[in-house]
Amino acid sequence: MQEKVVILGAGESGVGAALLASKQGFAVWVTDAGKIADAYKLELQQANIPFEEGKHTIEKILDADWVVKSPGIPEKTEVMQVLRSRSKKIISEIEWAYRFCGDATIIAITGTNGKTTTTALTHYLLKNSGIQAACVGNIGNSFARQVATSPEPCYVVEVSSFQLDDIEIFRPHIAILLNITEDHLDRYGTMEAYAASKFRITENQTPSDYFIYCLDDPYTQKYFKPNIRSQLLPFSIMEQIKQGAYLHDHQIHIQVNDDACILSVDQLSLKGKHNIYNSMAAGIVGKTMNIRNEKIRESLATFKGIEHRLEYVGTVRGVDFINDSKATNLNSVWYALECMEKPVILIMGGIDKGNDYNIIRDLVKEKVKAIVCLGKDNRKIHDAFQDDVQHMVDTTSMKEAVDTAFHLARPGDVVLLSPGCASFDLFKNYEDRGQQFKQVVKSL
Repeated sequence: MQEKVVILGAGESGVGAALLASKQGFAVWVTDAGKIADAYKLELQQANIPFEEGKHTIEKILDADWVVKSPGIPEKTEVMQVLRSRSKKIISEIEWAYRFCGDATIIAITGTNGKTTTTALTHYLLKNSGIQAACVGNIGNSFARQVATSPEPCYVVEVSSFQLDDIEIFRPHIAILLNITEDHLDRYGTMEAYAASKFRITENQTPSDYFIYCLDDPYTQKYFKPNIRSQLLPFSIMEQIKQGAYLHDHQIHIQVNDDACILSVDQLSLKGKHNIYNSMAAGIVGKTMNIRNEKIRESLATFKGIEHRLEYVGTVRGVDFINDSKATNLNSVWYALECMEKPVILIMGGIDKGNDYNIIRDLVKEKVKAIVCLGKDNRKIHDAFQDDVQHMVDTTSMKEAVDTAFHLARPGDVVLLSPGCASFDLFKNYEDRGQQFKQVVKSL
């Protein structure tokens, strides 16, 4: 008899997992409590994969041999509580994909901030050096979709804590933990639990694998796991280290074994302190993959960045517009503000995830002239910054927000969309929010 696989959730992750299960010969069924997007529904229909939407039929789910869970489904939902109470075997999409990717090299990247940039940069470095690799996970195709439709010898995978929660044997050859800052505490409850989820990226590694991490990150150091078996390659801008990467006299030194790649910070295409860290992490990957120093330097100098992450949109009448829609938490906003060298009109707001706005208060006082609130409920932003900026304005559409910011700006200023919140009150997702921002700016 065919083994039965139930996929919970029919977004990119779930549909990718379903396509892979179908290709591997399982009896697949997909269930989503919400409405399935038309494009994904069409894919399932074309692959002859049955599905339901708008509900979860518990009895049918409980009949499965495997349950593959999409990362966005909270533990508090009824379906998850029932499955956990029955001790049902539940795995994540990255775990499912890993089981069918053969002997491919896995480079997995996690962290509260910088995952997408570092994933894209690492993938660019590999491709620029002639290594065939796919860039997957929370960026682009899901890992499972890529394995099902176009398998590659190497995968650079952006991995969230939610995806790591339900792994069993998932084992990256190279694991990167960029940082751990306060986020998703509504799901994890404590920083310790959140950090433990992040460190699961090392759980199945062996002494032949590598763990790349930030020596300067307080929570990474506080919750560091003593039983990690892989080779440790830290990076730091504060300390000189023998293996890994460090900053000294404005020069980045990337050292693995006896060979060092050295380049100036000024050569990096990505600016800002956080991008020094991201570039160090990607550079260490290059060294472990035996990429020549010239190619590492060239790649770190020519990478163009990613959409919705500190993306330059244009200049209108002397005012720069920057799209940082992917900044869905305040640590990302902190990094964005830290990079700004001109007076800032900050567009922020959305669905607050329990934000502590004190994190960015000093930078707001130093760099922000005005805040344009974009969301249905902006009270917490007003309470936090009403005494710190000259102007605060509420808006409820992207056109209104951009027009207001442009009106408040003067030549030499920068309008920065860096929301620090989730987007779902007014937009489909952060991509939709960023695209609308760019469209309105171009209409100016």
